[in-house]
Amino acid sequence: MYLNNKILVGKNKDKELSILPQMANRHGLITGASGTGKTITLKVMAESFSDAGVPVFVADVKGDLAGTAHIGEASESLDKRLEALNIPEFDYKSYPVCFWDLYQRYGHAVRVSIYDVGPSILSIMLGLSEVQEGVLSIIYRIAHDEQKMIYDISDLKQLLVYVGEHKKDYTLRYGNITEQSIGVIQRSLLALEDQGADKFFGLPSLDINDFIKTNSDGRGYINILHAVELFNSPDLYAAFLLHLLVRLYNEMPEVGDLDKPKIVFFFDEAHLLFNNMPSYRLKQIVQVVKLIRSRGIGLYFVSQAPTDIPDEVLAQLGNRVQHNLRAYTPSELKAVKAAANGFRANPKFDTEEAIKSLGTGEALVSFQTEKGEPEVVEKVTILPPQSKMGTLPESERNSIINNSQFCGKYEEKVEKEDAAHLVLDKYYEEQKALEEEKQKALEEEKARIEEEKQKAKEEKEEKERLKQEEKERREEERLAEKAKREEEKREREEERARKNTIGYKVAKKAGNKVVDKALNKGIGAIFKKLFK
Repeated sequence: MYLNNKILVGKNKDKELSILPQMANRHGLITGASGTGKTITLKVMAESFSDAGVPVFVADVKGDLAGTAHIGEASESLDKRLEALNIPEFDYKSYPVCFWDLYQRYGHAVRVSIYDVGPSILSIMLGLSEVQEGVLSIIYRIAHDEQKMIYDISDLKQLLVYVGEHKKDYTLRYGNITEQSIGVIQRSLLALEDQGADKFFGLPSLDINDFIKTNSDGRGYINILHAVELFNSPDLYAAFLLHLLVRLYNEMPEVGDLDKPKIVFFFDEAHLLFNNMPSYRLKQIVQVVKLIRSRGIGLYFVSQAPTDIPDEVLAQLGNRVQHNLRAYTPSELKAVKAAANGFRANPKFDTEEAIKSLGTGEALVSFQTEKGEPEVVEKVTILPPQSKMGTLPESERNSIINNSQFCGKYEEKVEKEDAAHLVLDKYYEEQKALEEEKQKALEEEKARIEEEKQKAKEEKEEKERLKQEEKERREEERLAEKAKREEEKREREEERARKNTIGYKVAKKAGNKVVDKALNKGIGAIFKKLFK
């Protein structure tokens, strides 16, 4: 619930717990056992961000988020909950949504060139080893160097055959390419096709900026990826989300700290993103999570326990909601302890015991303060969502899709001949952009050099000016000293001339007589007294 410019998530008798919009890109974590209310919390946050004018992306793995497009309905249980929360006025409403679907049945088509996916993400989709990923990277490099267009699975399979037949020629230039690795990649591509993922690859490619939209009244669109079927292929699901994460990082410009995020992404079932992830790839993802907030993007991971998320990623998640965790086994007790240690302790209760005793809809919550510090953990009741919780009738979903601003943009896959032109156009655009960037860099360097020259010239002129001023000052001092000496000389000559005048000599002689007479008179008087 968006209230007083804050994302109100939960309340207790004493406090309201809200996410500050300016701190929302410090990322977040929603954890708890199945059925404890994680999806409700996610939905409440997504609705509030939308009301704040922040677009949202969320993967709907159970199909029950589609109801966000429908106005919520009051019920006896919700009324009691609102009364307990002391919220007398609660506005049920619908939200602007946009549906997406990799399989193109329950939303706009999500499609991307297999070249743009890149070897790292594709390796996750295919379940390749590090060595096999290295061979796939070589294939991509060959495609780039020789301008071979690969935009769907069939193109990649053809290129694999071609490289396999000419591997001796390529091995000398790019490194070892084995038939075994090519065979594994080919078999993995067949398995991917069997999962229906071939629909995902091709053109037109998804424009990531289409997720960042607001409606006419300024509310952010909630982009809902229908992932019920996709979730049955965990590697594909995780790889697609990672692909979006990397694209956001690569394509969004640096914006620094904003008053609210440009978009918030919720990654449901986040443990799948990190399952069996090699350390070298985890380092890349950690770096993305650390730096993506400067792009104005907030990431919120949803999973059962904090231990599902690598420690390096956990350290970046400042806004946390913890629902109940059931703890009976040593490993479960360890998970509870780890969850408790992630909070700033509240002296009013034991955090570990509180986690184990939370009821459905209750949670431990700690958000970032204005200073970027975690709040003391509080036990709260999560607010109910304002929109409908559940699925939508197919007719209503189709109506929303057909009236969307993106209707017709992604539905039809571009044929190979047209796609070839698109890929070539993209390549030439990239080359043109590189040339323009290079030219811009040269002009900037030239301007920098000119600026340095001008600065050096100004510094030299300033030094010359100061030097001239010092020279003039010394000359003035010299002339003043000379004038002083001449004045003193003139005064001495005048004094000498004055003493040589007749008047001065007569006066001096008369004065001497008076002095002599006085002295003689005084001395005589002294002698008279002595010899009297």
